[in-house]
This record gives sequence, C-alpha cells and structure tokens, in this order.
Amino acid sequence: MTEISFDALMHMLSLNSTRIELAVVAVCLALAGLITRLLIRRQRRQAGVETLGATARLGLEGLQRLLFPLVGIALLSIARLVVELLQQPPVLMRLVIAMLVAMGVIRLVVYGLRQVFSPAGWLSTFELLIGLTIWSAWVLHALDILPEVIEWLDSQQVALGKQKLSLWALMQGGAWVLVTLIAAVWLSGSVERKLMRAPLDSNLRIVLARLSKVALMFLALMITLPLVGIDLTALSVFGGALGVGLGFGLQKIMANYVSGFIILLDRSIRIGDLISVGTDRGQVQQITTRYTVLRSPSGVQSIVPNETLVSSVVQNEGLSDREVRVAISVQVGYADDVERALVILEECARAHERVLSEPVPRAFLHSFGDSGINLELGVWITDPENGTLAIRSAVQLEILRRFRAEGIEIPFPQREIRILGDAGNVALCDAKA
Repeated sequence: MTEISFDALMHMLSLNSTRIELAVVAVCLALAGLITRLLIRRQRRQAGVETLGATARLGLEGLQRLLFPLVGIALLSIARLVVELLQQPPVLMRLVIAMLVAMGVIRLVVYGLRQVFSPAGWLSTFELLIGLTIWSAWVLHALDILPEVIEWLDSQQVALGKQKLSLWALMQGGAWVLVTLIAAVWLSGSVERKLMRAPLDSNLRIVLARLSKVALMFLALMITLPLVGIDLTALSVFGGALGVGLGFGLQKIMANYVSGFIILLDRSIRIGDLISVGTDRGQVQQITTRYTVLRSPSGVQSIVPNETLVSSVVQNEGLSDREVRVAISVQVGYADDVERALVILEECARAHERVLSEPVPRAFLHSFGDSGINLELGVWITDPENGTLAIRSAVQLEILRRFRAEGIEIPFPQREIRILGDAGNVALCDAKA
C-alpha cells in the first residue's frame, strides 16, 4: 500500500466520495461482526469445545479469533472491487484492510503467548493495549508521520545521572526489556517443567526452579540495558540505595525470602509433612518465597511466614520417621479386673486397620484416680495427616462395647454428703442462713 500524507488524508475526508466510502466500510465491518457472531454460535451448537482434543481445541479457538478480520477482509475486498468498477480510488478501504490484517496478526501473536505462558492473565488484560500500540505505530507509518514522531521523541532528553537518554531510547529499551523478560519467563517455565519431572527431591526441584527463574530474569536485564545504551555503572548509586532500602524497609520480607530458601535447602520441612508451630498444626501444602501454607485436619489453611518456621520450634511428625504414637485414656472401677481390662484394650487396638502391628499396641496402668483406675492405651500409626480423631473414636467405641459385654464399669465422679450433728443444730443453722 502507498503511504498517505496527513494533509492528503484530511482533504479526502472532506470529499463526498470519501464519506460514501466510509459508510461502506462501516457497513462491511458491521456485517463482519454479525456474521462472525452467527458462525461462532452455530459452531458452539454443533459441537462443544470441551469434547474436542487439546490440539483441535487450540486450532478452533485460534480460528474463532481470526473470523472477524477474515470476514471483514473478504467483505471489504468485494466492496473495493465494486468501487473500482465505478472508477473510484478506494484508498480508505485499503487502509482498513491493512488494519484488519494487523489485527489478525496481533490476535494470533497474543493468543500464542497466552498459550505459552498459561495461565498468564496479564496478556488478556493488556491485549487491547498491545493492539492499540501496534495499530498506532502502523497508522503513523502509513500516514508518513512516524519519522517526525520518532525525531521529536529522540530530541527529548532525560537525565539519568551524568548520562542523558532520549525518550525514544527509553521506549526502545522498555520494548527490549519486555521482550527479553518474556523470553526469560518462557525459558524458566520450560526449565521448571523439566525439573519437576526429574528424579530429584521435591524441595531441591523447587529451589532449582526458582533460582533458574531469578537468574534468567537478571541475565535478561543485564543483556538488555547495554544494548539500549544504558551504562550499568550509572546504576551503582541506585543499586546501593536499593540495598539500603531492602536492609531497613524490607527487612521482614527479605528475612522471609531467605528463610524460604533455607527451608527448601536443608529439607527440614517438605511438602506433605504434618507439622505444628505455635498453635497452628497442619499438613504442608505449599512453600513459597515468603510463606508456607498449612492445611489443618478441619480444612482451614494457615499462612505461616517462613521466618517463623526458621526461628521457632517446629514439631515435624514426618521428618525422619512417619510413625506417630496416639494415646487413648480410659478409666475402670476399683472393683473391676484391671488385668482383663488391659488385655481388652490391646485387642481393641489390634482390630483397627490403621494401627500398626509393629510396634505392638500396649496398655498400661497409668495412675489411681478419685473415681477409678486410669488406664492408657498407646497405638502407632503412619498416616498422621489423616488425623487422629477418627481412629480415637473407632477404638474407643470398640472399647465401650467390649467393656459392656465383659461387665467392666467405666466409673463417673460420685460424691457423698454427710451431715454431722443432731437435727436441732441443723435447723438452727438453716434459720441463721
């Protein structure tokens, strides 16, 4: 397409033929939008996207994003042929067709990036902004205004220490930084997926994935800044100020960040471990750079800062041995057969499937109470993450059933009140009260 000057464009817009051409373009675009909507609805009625395979679904979704530009290009091409037969130069139609081509390219590129960086919501959020930026640059180029805009941006200087940079250089630098960061994120995602499939410890895989992501992003910045003319030594003052700010203002955040790497490297806490820290107890579900997520047996999730896990006492029920002892207390009367009761407790424990046969369940006479003799049954399990309430309930129900069948009493507190003295003194005390 030939370039159009801005003055020539304004002159054409003042002509009646141009206004008619604009009306034709508007009608073609409206019809393209209507036809696209009808085609998408028809396709969704015939076959759901959920029933297709992954490759077919990606191809269908990509085609749906290209329907409007393709239908618009087809309608405008037909309209342009008709206008040319009427001996009218369809300049604006060519411009709109080229914009539709750019729109299709933008949609394909953004859709591809969304699939590569899925789930990356920022791409869908900034898709319109990316499209408008590319369209604006293309329109400026088509109107032969882009060189003047670049020259004006290049003349505007911004001081960065002793170095002066133009707005155009900063925009180029921002674009290169964005491209290199996207490439770094994509590479880090590929490395992370390969590491997660590697036969390594889960904590080590997470550490290597995060270090690779940070290293690739840092490398991308170090490569990009010199390319756009920014001297890295000019950032030394800024780096020193940033270090001081991180040391004072972001002390807690940096402490949690470093603590997260310490936890992952020393492997004192792993994903899936059942730990207790303070009043919080639960299974480790996620270890991030700032906090660790614990899920309690009741389903409540607790967010514990990593610094707390490093500086506090943590009870890990699955650090080196997953066997955990569960104690069940019960009381029998003084008149009952205690030795028989101990045997019944051990038999009830062995009947439960979660109780280990080795170490064997053991029952002991714990102490002598006010109302009866206190017994304690100790059982061992290997799945503490499933909770202990269910096994306690099942074993205690079996104990209650066996005690009733054996005639063993589970006593309850009883008190005897004795009134000393004759009835007259009692009546006198009642009167004074």
